[in-house]
Amino acid sequence: MTLEYSTSAVLLLLVGAFLLTGGIIFLMKRFFSKQDKITLTEKHKDQAERSSLAGRTKYPEVDVFAMRGTFLGYGLALAIGLMIVAFSWTTNENAVDLSSLISTIGDEIEMETPRTAEPPPPPPPPPPPTALQIVESDVLDIETIEFEDMSISEETVIDAPVAVLKKEVPPPPPPPPPPTNSREIFRIVEEAPTFRGCEDVADKMERKTCADEKLMAFVHQNIHYPTLARENRIQGMVVVQFVVEPDGRISNVKVLRDIGAGCGAEAMRVVQAMPAWNPGKQRGRAVRVMFTLPVKFKVV
Repeated sequence: MTLEYSTSAVLLLLVGAFLLTGGIIFLMKRFFSKQDKITLTEKHKDQAERSSLAGRTKYPEVDVFAMRGTFLGYGLALAIGLMIVAFSWTTNENAVDLSSLISTIGDEIEMETPRTAEPPPPPPPPPPPTALQIVESDVLDIETIEFEDMSISEETVIDAPVAVLKKEVPPPPPPPPPPTNSREIFRIVEEAPTFRGCEDVADKMERKTCADEKLMAFVHQNIHYPTLARENRIQGMVVVQFVVEPDGRISNVKVLRDIGAGCGAEAMRVVQAMPAWNPGKQRGRAVRVMFTLPVKFKVV
């Protein structure tokens, strides 16, 4: 069974539920106001004064929660009823009377004949056969080819071909190296500058090791520990930078790191007193090369 309620019926049910709920609230307020005027017996006055919560639960005549289950049941039933009414609410559209229009429709409507597929056009007729024409071929004159005897016997003399010797062209000389700036200072070169004294050593690595030992020996033999630095036990590393010129001379000497007390000046003096070095080379040419020398001062 399907329930259907129109808009007017839904409005009447809502108004009825509202009035019923308002009436119940009004009656219960009057009921509880009368119950509030009932005085407690002398036997229970002391307990009511000591605890209002104990009086609320111990005296049925003033218990406002006595009808709690009834109110909950009424609210649940009302909510379910409103939900059923809402789901059963239907709106009917006004029926349209088409009888007056049907009477005007006559035989003016013409039924269209259903279309059928048109047959494909017939294929074109084949072309008429071509008559064969017989052409008499002309007789061609074949040219006679004479073959030359190329056989070789033992008495045949064969001239050897003359060999033509090609002259070997020497390869072009390598291009000259690009000109270098004579004032340019290199930091990395193909052949680093070395201290003189080991030119007779053939191996390159051994020659460099020997030159470093000669350099350290010259520094240790000629350096003097400054008196002020020795008395104050100042020690550390002094770094001196200089340029080895293409002719081996030392120039542009400067101290990069100094520990003070005259140690930097002493290291610079020893570098300036060095003899000429073997210059550094780049592409076979002697160039100016930057060199950095650390000198360690240590109090023994």
